Amino acid sequence: MTLVAFDFDGTLSDSEMTVLLGDRCGVAAEMEAITARAMNDEIGYAESLRERAALLEDLPEEDVAAAYGEVELREDAAALIRALNDAGVTTAILTGGFERGVEAALEREGVAVDHIVSNRLPLEEGALTGGVEGPLIEGTKDTALEDLASAQSVDLADTVAVGDGANDLPMLRVAGLAVGFDPKPAVAPHCDVSVSSMAELEGLLVEEGVLARA
Repeated sequence: MTLVAFDFDGTLSDSEMTVLLGDRCGVAAEMEAITARAMNDEIGYAESLRERAALLEDLPEEDVAAAYGEVELREDAAALIRALNDAGVTTAILTGGFERGVEAALEREGVAVDHIVSNRLPLEEGALTGGVEGPLIEGTKDTALEDLASAQSVDLADTVAVGDGANDLPMLRVAGLAVGFDPKPAVAPHCDVSVSSMAELEGLLVEEGVLARA
């Protein structure tokens, strides 16, 4: 059995949830700047996430739902997830992004993964509080991957991690196969291989024996 763990923003999706949310309250540019610094390992991820969440304080719940509704999977991502599920491969999304946005994108494509480990933006009285909560603020993706592998009785050597940014480095370092998806400059040296499309990733997983040849 194999476990394939994906990052979401910038990997399975070319959307950036905090930017979509920031568009709703006029702070998208600030969001993009903070995100870029975090993904290039210029600022700690937890610090960056809290800064971005604070910019969203008082955003109404209906605007939050509308932003999550704009989150889309990357081309061929749904097909790859289906192929992995059909092959009996355990699939997971490990993201510092937000569960509701991930779920909305998956539901729109009619696909599902076995596990989602993500964060949440809490609401109070119909609006965002400006805070953030969840296991991947201070927690890191290596621990999440190790816990999932242990629960599924999968050796870490048999896991695949796919990511693009600095907060993916912990899981890329411990996975049996570290795949960079168009990785940031600070991330690329830590990847066993890099791809630039979901079709290319599927081909790689066929070569590695994770998926059978068609």
